[in-house]
Amino acid sequence: MGGPRAAIRARPTAAVLDVVIPVYNEEVDLGPCVRRLHDHLSAHFPYPFQITIADNASVDDTLKVADGLAGELPGVEVLHLDAKGRGRALSAAWSASSAPVLAYMDVDLSTDLAALLPLVAPLISGHSDLAIGTRLARTSRVVRGTKREVISRAYNLLLRGALAARFSDAQCGFKAIRADVAAELLPLVRDTGWFFDTELLVLAQRAGLRIHEVPVDWVDDPDSRVDIVATALADLRGVGRLGRALLTGALPLADLRAQLGRAPLTAPRAQPGQARPSQARPSQVLPGQALPGRVPVGLPRQLVRFAAVGVASTLAYLLLFVSTRGLLGAQPANLLALLATAVANTAANRRLTFGISGRRHAARHHAQGLLAFALGLTLTSGALAALHVVSAVPARPVELAVLVAANLAATVLRFVLLRLGMHHRRT
Repeated sequence: MGGPRAAIRARPTAAVLDVVIPVYNEEVDLGPCVRRLHDHLSAHFPYPFQITIADNASVDDTLKVADGLAGELPGVEVLHLDAKGRGRALSAAWSASSAPVLAYMDVDLSTDLAALLPLVAPLISGHSDLAIGTRLARTSRVVRGTKREVISRAYNLLLRGALAARFSDAQCGFKAIRADVAAELLPLVRDTGWFFDTELLVLAQRAGLRIHEVPVDWVDDPDSRVDIVATALADLRGVGRLGRALLTGALPLADLRAQLGRAPLTAPRAQPGQARPSQARPSQVLPGQALPGRVPVGLPRQLVRFAAVGVASTLAYLLLFVSTRGLLGAQPANLLALLATAVANTAANRRLTFGISGRRHAARHHAQGLLAFALGLTLTSGALAALHVVSAVPARPVELAVLVAANLAATVLRFVLLRLGMHHRRT
């Protein structure tokens, strides 16, 4: 059975906030974490609260420790699932909760708890729909190793390029959501692991929901047992799957936007003597030219398709690089992987992104693709060279993260070049 072990018990006063802590084999850290969180909420949180320990099929004494905490501390509840997966645990706990505001944090409490009230306050007031802690804001204070810093920034850059994400930090384990919003979004989130957060945020953004960001103080847990390589590969697969769903229209985003999105703002009524908006003289706009302040015609669809092609190209590039890295060395493998994917990338964007078929101007378009390839080679080679100056033998995940970040920068340049060269008027 994969459902909850027991129903969450009712409290005398209904909780306004339910903080979920997903755990797997955390018998040592769970007790100090929950007691510290409970003390903080009791002293500094002005509303009734609940703490839910969501046990992910632990095989040690985590469940026993959780039950002990539930008997010791008021407002602590336990939810046990027979299957692993952080996303699965959060979805189950949030779906079972009766609190109007739902949150979660990692058991290591890497995030300073002083940010908890600023995180949930906009949700309690109704100002925002979701809230996330961000380690990448200019005012955030973060202590962590170079490898994790590079991977985190590369991943969030990838989300911006591939999924047009506007939030800054997808993977910080410090988030909150309104329960009514969660009830609509959770059935659409397919991932049950670490990509759960990203998928939820992308859906929320596309539905027109307001995502509040809180700069946090964050100290890396040196005892973290997250498999970075396996998690990164799973995240890349998640980006590809979600990108395809957005591209094909498989998600009911229009319905979500109509149901959950905020009503459009209306312009103030014109004062006597002022020209009404309909009476204002329109500026002259050439055919096919974008109006000032508006998105150019066809650009959103082109961005989505370009992102999908880019994700496929990046995956092919990384696969080629990893398979030839040991035989050729870093720089030759980078050259071969870029060259092998450059022509296919240009051809795919020519047909799928910009809707151009036939041989007309094909040579010119591929020449522009080769120029983009040269820029990409310069960026990635330079990034590799800089990395090897810092570390003679860098870890493979760090090397891949640096390459992904450099490729993202090259991707932005490629889109600008290709769009300028292949821009044509659609009927």
